[in-house]
Amino acid sequence: MNSCDSDQNPENYYAQTYDDSVSDWPGEIDFYLQTSEKTKSINGTVLELACGTGRISIRLAQHGVNVVGLDFSPEMLAVAKKKSIGLQNIEWIESDMRSFALDKVFDLAIIPGHSFQNLNTAMDQYNCLVCVKNHLRSGSSLIIHLDHMNRENVEWLGSISNKKRGIFEQKESFVHPKTELVTRALRAWSYEPSTQTATLQTIWEELGENDQVINRIEREAIRLHCVFRLEMEHLLARAGFMPCTVYGDFFRGELLDYGPSMIWIAEVP
Repeated sequence: MNSCDSDQNPENYYAQTYDDSVSDWPGEIDFYLQTSEKTKSINGTVLELACGTGRISIRLAQHGVNVVGLDFSPEMLAVAKKKSIGLQNIEWIESDMRSFALDKVFDLAIIPGHSFQNLNTAMDQYNCLVCVKNHLRSGSSLIIHLDHMNRENVEWLGSISNKKRGIFEQKESFVHPKTELVTRALRAWSYEPSTQTATLQTIWEELGENDQVINRIEREAIRLHCVFRLEMEHLLARAGFMPCTVYGDFFRGELLDYGPSMIWIAEVP
């Protein structure tokens, strides 16, 4: 059975199950709380791009930080709005992070959770960074969290560009928050070295008695750009940001060959 009705169409399904299937990175929440302290102390505002269901924004707002969360997906924002009922210091905006125009400036901007990698061309990346910079005060910062193309990730990309290309593998399982059915996620990856683009296909299977599949939802494939260190450094410089700090994890460790993440902090002149 394949359902695309009501809240079980693929985009609604993704939004409703996002918080159950995506975990925080080690040290991630504390890092954003710490980096938003200065903004909080001056009663400023944090802008989160690609905020999704509010995984980060809501925690910042609960900590007393003024937050604006921006996302392209009305389905994700619907979940965020429901989760944040009662919080007076958070605002949700549906817009494209490549071309938004808000009647305000911010004291900190963040793009967590590899969301910047949804931008697949140099022009899209540049337009996003310039747009963010135009909404930041002088002396404020932009934080971007990316996958680090370390040796392990490069080897994995090689594997999904040939023998493992497009093969579905079972990943996380969780209980659907509405149906209360056990759900398993199957994912298939492929990679195009010429464009540095990884493509992800996702299928969710809801299970009944004896693990029988009673519902199957397939999401349209998404394309993610794999960003390398010097590429990101050039992008930020071209968009007019100051020389950057880059960490290898949320504990502010040095970026090493085997580190899992790149956390960039770029300042506005």
